[in-house]
Amino acid sequence: MDGQLDRRAELSEFLRTRRARLKPEDVGLPSYGRHRRVPGLRREELAQLAGVSVAYYTRLEQGNGRNVSAEVLDAIARALRLSDAEQAHLTHLAKPQQQRRRAAASRAQQPVRVALLQLLESIDTVPAYVTGRRSEILAWNRMAAALFGDWGKLPAQERNWARLVFLNPDYRDLFVDWDQKAHDMVSFLRMDAGRHPDDPRLSALVGELSVKSEEFRRLWATHDVKEKSYGVKRMRHPLVGEMTLSFETFRLVDDDEQAFITYHAEPGSPSAEALRLLASWGTDAAASLRT
Repeated sequence: MDGQLDRRAELSEFLRTRRARLKPEDVGLPSYGRHRRVPGLRREELAQLAGVSVAYYTRLEQGNGRNVSAEVLDAIARALRLSDAEQAHLTHLAKPQQQRRRAAASRAQQPVRVALLQLLESIDTVPAYVTGRRSEILAWNRMAAALFGDWGKLPAQERNWARLVFLNPDYRDLFVDWDQKAHDMVSFLRMDAGRHPDDPRLSALVGELSVKSEEFRRLWATHDVKEKSYGVKRMRHPLVGEMTLSFETFRLVDDDEQAFITYHAEPGSPSAEALRLLASWGTDAAASLRT
């Protein structure tokens, strides 16, 4: 894979896969049963729903988003029944912000503010870390190391959630619902690719994972995108066993490329006791994950 992702191809495939998942009956159109030759809606059906010409929509699905208006994109998003995250992804692909993309892609480092690092160090009972572009892990506290493994022992390039999830077998054991974690990870990278298709480091990451992981290739081909700012993860730690933890994601107001993420357990639960044990074991717990 070369130094950037093909934005026209990304736009084309995203629209095609979103159209293919809709059935005529889903949108109030007659179905012709086995006589239909394509999965999902035809281009002319989608164009009719969106109120645009077939030729106009065809050009867009072929990757030509030049001069497309926000109103047309909104109409197509409604016709395709896109989620908020999918609609944002469509807008990024069709109407890229050239200057912002170039400036962001050129930054080799993503420095974490000193005050944020101090906040991380002050939190000693809750795993917390900061992530940046391309799912890179930028900073973490002692409890995050106890839960996820000591990322400080990894080369900087390996401190990346996508690489850990798909290429490190320990993380398959750590996440009880690994398939869901993998899907979430790829969906996040797709969103990042839509915002920064000319980022050579992101392109290199996608290329590496596509070569090394069949699961990644399969999930990447779905073109699914979503943003998940909170939820629940079930973890299976080698020292304290299974835990159910809630996570919260806080985007930085002054830098939405970075996020502050915490994991916590319900007070008084077995999972809370497991976290307390991890806190008391500290670096010994971190060493139990062979990362």
